[in-house]
Amino acid sequence: MSRICLFPGTFDPVTLGHVDIINRAIPLFDKIVVGIGINASKAPMFSAEKRLKWINEIYKDESRVEGAAYEGLTVDFCRKIGARFILRGIRFVSDFEYEKTIADANRALDRNIETIFLTCEPKYTSVASTIVRDIIRNGGDARPFLPEIVYRTLHD
Repeated sequence: MSRICLFPGTFDPVTLGHVDIINRAIPLFDKIVVGIGINASKAPMFSAEKRLKWINEIYKDESRVEGAAYEGLTVDFCRKIGARFILRGIRFVSDFEYEKTIADANRALDRNIETIFLTCEPKYTSVASTIVRDIIRNGGDARPFLPEIVYRTLHD
């Protein structure tokens, strides 16, 4: 049985923090699906198509990583793709408290899906998509927080 993992999030935009977590998780799983959650009540800065294109471009040479967009419950999407693991990145203790609540809910919905937490490298603790979006919106230089392909294509 393959060890398939879902790394869910909005990835609006994909940051170096996201890439750090994915890269460090690659040796742990046979396949990582970076799942762009589509939430009708949220208005993202970048389209799901653009975010998916970024993920696929960043990992074009890594066959174990692929992007996908999904709607609905994360555990339902896990079942659909055969994922038995959910990957979540932790920057601060407060992230863990929030993520544990979600992991507990997911476990209640499906006891066969386990959440795995990876802490980010210290140099990425300040990298949050919300902050990066504010920098972009206000004309600042977001390059220190973004993979090169994301930075180059922000305004395409």
